[in-house]
Amino acid sequence: MTTAEHLDTIDRLRAKEFPSEPVRTGGNSSGPGFHLVQLASTQDFWDDDGSGRIEAADQIGAEYGALAQAATDRWGAPQIFSLRTPRDRGFDGEEIPQPWGEMGNSTDHVHLWRAGAHWLVAYVAQWDPEDPYRLMAGVTVTDPP
Repeated sequence: MTTAEHLDTIDRLRAKEFPSEPVRTGGNSSGPGFHLVQLASTQDFWDDDGSGRIEAADQIGAEYGALAQAATDRWGAPQIFSLRTPRDRGFDGEEIPQPWGEMGNSTDHVHLWRAGAHWLVAYVAQWDPEDPYRLMAGVTVTDPP
């Protein structure tokens, strides 16, 4: 997908109703007040010397940078929001609202924009070091914790 297609996906998410119950399909999830979608994913490029993993990280990093710049051009400067503290609070038993808890399980930070009643997020997710990197985007009406 191109950066323009990624922005179109975010626009469609802004117009889409939120489900009343959590729904997960593949790398996507939705629930009351949020939608998270996978925009792109790296392939495993394992070479004998391991250099392919760096190539995959560079590829998804470039897509992330292009999306963040295009979103900034459209919605203004982002906030870089750390999810480390909410994740730690969740480990200590505090209930972290969704989608922030889910995002915190796969990344340390997100780029965050405000567009009307919605928070728009972009981030790179990786649930396990052996998993591919995933370029993710989301829309939520739930304020960051």
